[in-house]
Amino acid sequence: MRVGLVSPYDFASPGGVSDHVRHLARQLRRLDHDVRVFAPSSRADVDFDSAEFYRIGSPIAVPVNESVARITLSFHLADRVAAIIERERFDVLHFHEPLMPALPITMLRMSQAANVGTFHAFAKSNIGYLYGRPLLEPYLAHLHRGIAVSEPAKAFVNRYFPDFPLRVIPNGIDVGVFHPGHPPIRHLRDDRVNILFVGRLEKRKGLGYLLRAYEFMKPRVPNSRLIVVGDGPLRSSVESFVSRHRLPDVVMAGYVPDSVLPRYYCSADIFCAPATGAESFGIVLLEAMATGLPVVATEIDGYMSVLEPGRDSLTVQPKAWAELGGALVILARDSELRRRIGTYGLEKARRYAWEEVASQVLEVYGEARQLRARQEAVGSREVLNVHDAV
Repeated sequence: MRVGLVSPYDFASPGGVSDHVRHLARQLRRLDHDVRVFAPSSRADVDFDSAEFYRIGSPIAVPVNESVARITLSFHLADRVAAIIERERFDVLHFHEPLMPALPITMLRMSQAANVGTFHAFAKSNIGYLYGRPLLEPYLAHLHRGIAVSEPAKAFVNRYFPDFPLRVIPNGIDVGVFHPGHPPIRHLRDDRVNILFVGRLEKRKGLGYLLRAYEFMKPRVPNSRLIVVGDGPLRSSVESFVSRHRLPDVVMAGYVPDSVLPRYYCSADIFCAPATGAESFGIVLLEAMATGLPVVATEIDGYMSVLEPGRDSLTVQPKAWAELGGALVILARDSELRRRIGTYGLEKARRYAWEEVASQVLEVYGEARQLRARQEAVGSREVLNVHDAV
């Protein structure tokens, strides 16, 4: 098949949706499908060799869902999009966040292919969906099939579009990249118990609560260490908190390239995900489990769609930093519990391998193509009936 993957987000910046598109493109390519990727990009030299990349639009930063989305808001894309669609003759166009401006809805409106949409987001509310529903429903009608990455993401869409059917297909994990056995970061492997955080340094990721939890934990587990991987707008605030509270053994690793990230997981003893909400899934949970780490996480909808508390994780209420610290202390003091939880998570993570996820996505592509063919056949019969009547 000739497949086009369409993303609204800056393909040159790290992000969950862009990573999802990259991995799906690689897996489809391995299965001998002809793949194109369409996205805005802040750089012309995007390094991506698994599919032909079309850079369409320049992204700008827009506050969305307690974070920042880098999307293109240019609606002057129609001529170029129309020419590409006419030339490429796609069998399937797969839109990630299909109702986002401006690239997905522009391509969706012009598409002549079987259209599939994947919804990744989850939030308490969406003003755009709430007030824009009459404008968005005609675009939604262009989709032949819909996917949500989790039950919370599905419920979020169906809150505003209750009649739109969605199949849940989770995010995937590259088990060939994330696995135990990578060489640890040399200066982090000693007799300390390492707690790892991976994520963008923004409010909704909950790092502030983890810092307070670590402050609670440190005198109870003196040989503990906190490793923070990631960058973002709150970095200076985090560093200021660490300095003001004189927190020892906090390693601010900053941005870490994908090629090195598995080594940080393999340098850790516990993974902590303290997000306060607005997460539809939590790919970092799978990355941690795939490397054999026990997880301590908050009980938010997106995380709870993945986790089994007591088996692959210990969980606490969001923002409950004392409970979070207590859970970390329990795991830090009990190496056998860490081993047991980590082993269960490792086995579980294999079910999320990209090979399995791509297989499910291809099933949806087939259903979308069949539906489009039936619709075209009905349309052809109606045209013939009109001519017969004349």
